[in-house]
Amino acid sequence: MRAPLGARTDPDLLRNAVSGVLVIDKPVGMTSHDVVQIVRRGTGIRRSGHAGTLDPRASGVLVVLLGPAVRLSEWVAASDKRYMATLRLGARTDTYDAEGRVLEERSCPDLTPEQFRQVLEQFKGEIEQVPPSYSAVRVKGRRAYDLARQGKEVRLKPRKVHIYELELLEWEPPEAVLEVHCSSGTYIRTLVDDIGKVVGCGAHLVGLRRTQSGHFTLRDAVPLARLQEAFLAGDWYKYLLPAADALPDWPLVELNADEVDKVRFGHSLPARWENLPEGQLIRAIGDQGDLVAIMEYNAEENLLKPRKVFFVT
Repeated sequence: MRAPLGARTDPDLLRNAVSGVLVIDKPVGMTSHDVVQIVRRGTGIRRSGHAGTLDPRASGVLVVLLGPAVRLSEWVAASDKRYMATLRLGARTDTYDAEGRVLEERSCPDLTPEQFRQVLEQFKGEIEQVPPSYSAVRVKGRRAYDLARQGKEVRLKPRKVHIYELELLEWEPPEAVLEVHCSSGTYIRTLVDDIGKVVGCGAHLVGLRRTQSGHFTLRDAVPLARLQEAFLAGDWYKYLLPAADALPDWPLVELNADEVDKVRFGHSLPARWENLPEGQLIRAIGDQGDLVAIMEYNAEENLLKPRKVFFVT
């Protein structure tokens, strides 16, 4: 990993000017919000937030945006995800995972790996799923899990999600390990519960590890304990990635000083490409690699128009 601020490594300057990404390997037992709080204390940067919740029982890739980069959250959080999920057949729980109350237990049919793969095929592509009652979805301003814990009935609307890949990695009945590549907003707990219904004996999630969020993988992620050590040592910025790296698939344009000034005041710039699709979003950076703005391509006028402008020092 590389620091995006070049020689600007003075801690006080970093706190005032930083806009970037920390990719963290979250341990089991902590909420995503817990991790963000640790980052805020360690960096001194209050304006921080994660881009995609990871359940407390899950581990793996958690993307945390710092400073003005939090304004990229709507796009970063919408990125596809990859998981390794371990399920156990034979019991269904109210939370769809091992922490929940067992609702029913049934003996499992004697399935071969190939028969189980045929079950998984039914869940590939665009599907509808209902979020778990014990989830962070808001119902009339309240979290669904708060209502569920009070014993109140929670009715959540189904939502469309996309399962791009669903592969069986290990088969040791009553447990199976799956690799899941899915769209943002997919509940792996619900997927497992639905698989259990099709098999006929119920199932619940017993282990979950996010291996990728957007283009960030576990190779990019720093273990939280190591990051905390870096906070104490004062060199945490070595794990910081440029804000522009959060959306690597978008076109990138480097602006000169005059162009930066124009964009800061909301002015459009002539586009440097042809045949871009209307509305294409583009990353605009300064000569130091700092993200200046997210620009939107206007094909009719062949202009790049500022969509979101970031503070430039």
